[in-house]
Amino acid sequence: MPGTPSAHTRRASSTGESAEPPAPRIAQLPARDKLERLLRVARGKKKALILTHDNPDPDSLAAAVTLAHILERRVGMEARVGYGGIVGRAENIAFVKVLRLPVSHVSQLDFDDFDLFGLVDTQPPVGNHSLPSRLPADIVIDHHPLRDESLQAPFADVGGDFGATSTMVVEYLRAARLEPSVEVATALFYGIKADTRDLGRETTQTDIDSYLWLFPRCDKHLLGQIEHPELPARYFQLHHTAIERAKVYGTAIVTDLEEVYTPDMVAEVAERMMFLEGMKWSLAYATYRNQLFVSLRVKDRRMNAGKLIRDICEDFGGSSGGHGSMAGARLPLSGRANQRKALKRELVNRFLEAFGVEDERPVSLLTAQDA
Repeated sequence: MPGTPSAHTRRASSTGESAEPPAPRIAQLPARDKLERLLRVARGKKKALILTHDNPDPDSLAAAVTLAHILERRVGMEARVGYGGIVGRAENIAFVKVLRLPVSHVSQLDFDDFDLFGLVDTQPPVGNHSLPSRLPADIVIDHHPLRDESLQAPFADVGGDFGATSTMVVEYLRAARLEPSVEVATALFYGIKADTRDLGRETTQTDIDSYLWLFPRCDKHLLGQIEHPELPARYFQLHHTAIERAKVYGTAIVTDLEEVYTPDMVAEVAERMMFLEGMKWSLAYATYRNQLFVSLRVKDRRMNAGKLIRDICEDFGGSSGGHGSMAGARLPLSGRANQRKALKRELVNRFLEAFGVEDERPVSLLTAQDA
């Protein structure tokens, strides 16, 4: 009957609970509403520091630079972009150099100079960033699965359905009616292109729309310089090591790269090994500055790479994360050489069991025969 409280309302009233539905998360809001909330958090602040994840990739760098640009243009505040670790892959070095991106290593920054902190393409609890624990993040923007602790930030756009974080900030850019420079447009375009593997991996319609919006705005000549840089000799030496040490376990391939000159190469090798015919799983790992970097690629849509790597690596400390088909971890290494080897064996055995190939006899990639 009209005016009669529903059963749900009566139950809520009797328990003292509000009958109002829970407020939607920021990730569920339209782009314009997200932008308004973002600017509301930033207003009144003087200087922002936007941090990528450590050893940043193009998606993370492009999104961070664009967020800083939006804050400068729409709030009138100074904004810097910082990163920890290194920019190591040749394409990523070219990305920063060719586009002249205004990014600084955290060693060149004083955190006390800033009163607003943002994390892009990462989240506070993940641990793969350089924001000190004493400083809470005010802004968190990430296309990876939501970590509940991230919702403690005043602005947390996390847990949406996007193939790249660059796509997310393109939405803000368009809602703010800001036209990106050629360099920023090219950075965002390449960020989406790289993270979705040319729109062929975990791509949504929003990724496609952003990609097409950016395409006429980016510089194809600059893009070519980024995608086809000159490569150092050690790049080819590392790939030689990867192939030489790769072992095939049925539908899985595993390779130990030993010591690498940049942790970025672990992900690149894991990606490349996935092209081997018949593979459903690819695992690469290597040591860099007393840390073990692990990269996982998965073709089986029933398996979530991010969840798998977290479940396996959580006992080893460090940080780990990812999403459907790709994930990575960074684990601390200590002790003597034999202890490190034992840790690696245990780690690989856990992955082989998860892949369902623990009983397969390993075959060297160099001697493997086509079926």
